[in-house]
Amino acid sequence: MTDTLSILLFVRTPEKGRVKSRLAADLGDEMALVIYKSFLLDILAMLRNGPHPFTLCVYPPDSGEALADWLGPSFTYVAQEGNDLGEKMKNAFARSFSGGTEKAVLIGSDIPDLAIAVIDEAFRSLDTCDAVIGPASDGGYYLIGFRRDRFLPGVFEGILWGTESVFGKTLGLFHAADLSVHVLPQRHDIDTADDLQSLFARNEHSAFRESRTMSFIRENKEHILGHRFS
Repeated sequence: MTDTLSILLFVRTPEKGRVKSRLAADLGDEMALVIYKSFLLDILAMLRNGPHPFTLCVYPPDSGEALADWLGPSFTYVAQEGNDLGEKMKNAFARSFSGGTEKAVLIGSDIPDLAIAVIDEAFRSLDTCDAVIGPASDGGYYLIGFRRDRFLPGVFEGILWGTESVFGKTLGLFHAADLSVHVLPQRHDIDTADDLQSLFARNEHSAFRESRTMSFIRENKEHILGHRFS
């Protein structure tokens, strides 16, 4: 039986020197690698505790076996296919919808404390809206989703990825196509040591305080954040 809902989780197979480049510039390649692995494990724990099926969309596209060797065979792995981020996301949605999915949302792996309640809200919004998007504080977005019958591939075209104009440009394309869009609360990608400080501060008393990411930060306060850590 085909699942009517699907989460597409975009991940990069962890490899030293090839993940979280801005964190690596602050903390070194080895520390950035361990932190990224913690992010990914925390996101997977959140998804496994939720009710929705999900697929790991893997980059580099030939690294699925290596990722499965680390995480195990219980997940579904597919390659990211395309020449840039937009084409990869567009193709991931097209593949999911062609398989019978009715509603799909795509998330990345830069917000380890993303709550399942946000994803639940995204899917609920697709009962009455054509699309859903979650703005990131850097001008990008951390979640995007569609109903199958209202999928708009054009929102992934002509975008300058990695710039502060991504969310605004995408929202404009939705409006130009006369699609109704639910906008989720803004969230913060974790890209730098300062972002880690903010993550730690906002989760000291939250359910996320027992996560792998929070535990690793506590164990490595001085090395990770130095004098910035209060």
